[in-house]
Amino acid sequence: MSTQMSVSTSEKVTSDRRQEGQTAELPWIEHADKLAPKDARALSKLFFDRLQTLEEGTREHAYARNTLIEMNMSLVHFSARRFRSRGPEEMEDIIQVGTIGLIKAIDRFDLSREVEFTTFAVPYIVGEMKRFFRDTSWAVHVPRRLQELRVELAKARDHLTAAHGAPPTVGELAAHLKITEDEVIEGLIASNGYTADSIDLPSGDGEDDDGRSYADTLGAEDPAMELLEDFHTLAPMLHRLDDRERLLLELRFGQEMTQAEIGAAIGCSQMHVSRLLSRILAKLRAGMLAEH
Repeated sequence: MSTQMSVSTSEKVTSDRRQEGQTAELPWIEHADKLAPKDARALSKLFFDRLQTLEEGTREHAYARNTLIEMNMSLVHFSARRFRSRGPEEMEDIIQVGTIGLIKAIDRFDLSREVEFTTFAVPYIVGEMKRFFRDTSWAVHVPRRLQELRVELAKARDHLTAAHGAPPTVGELAAHLKITEDEVIEGLIASNGYTADSIDLPSGDGEDDDGRSYADTLGAEDPAMELLEDFHTLAPMLHRLDDRERLLLELRFGQEMTQAEIGAAIGCSQMHVSRLLSRILAKLRAGMLAEH
């Protein structure tokens, strides 16, 4: 069906093709999203006029509202063009949030204002798109007030730089925006969260680059730190052992002697040494677990 058909063409308006819930006053439109802009504007006035008299929640109201959405989707696609530089991967999300703006505009539009629906709807659509960017474009989560402050600081910085020929100080920014210097500093710090770079990027400036990435400069957890904590907990327990128990531990773990060698040194069997060491280690292990 051609998108250039007039409102009166029989293909678009047929009295004998009524869906359930359609009213006698509203025509059945087969492909509302393919109407020419001129036809969409004319039919929108008819549907808005009827929508105001229909009870919300009825099939008739749903048909009128849904048809208005389909007829005016071209406004969403038109508004999305200004953001095409963000790439095709974001365009689907932009269209979705723009459709939310269109629905809000339809629900709030009043014919008595004598304003074209196009003029009324576009700010709603673009507003939803900008709100989407504001809420999702930051690399890390930042409170809304700081997101808005970032924009104000950027405008103030550009204005003062142009006026004075040099970048403004924190004090000048605070005076211009009539906020405290602490708030300016907070906003500048928060601005660092707008974008994020991979830690695998080279850390050099290109000339003196030593091949290391930012990830290479990050510290790693030292396994010896956990041992240090264990030794700190173990020390008082060792002092509570008797001389013979400490001697056995020294021979086994300090001098790394075998159980047979220990038995020969203290005059007992290897089996007895094994039982003594097991009992000592069990005592220390229980004490360690109790401390943790």
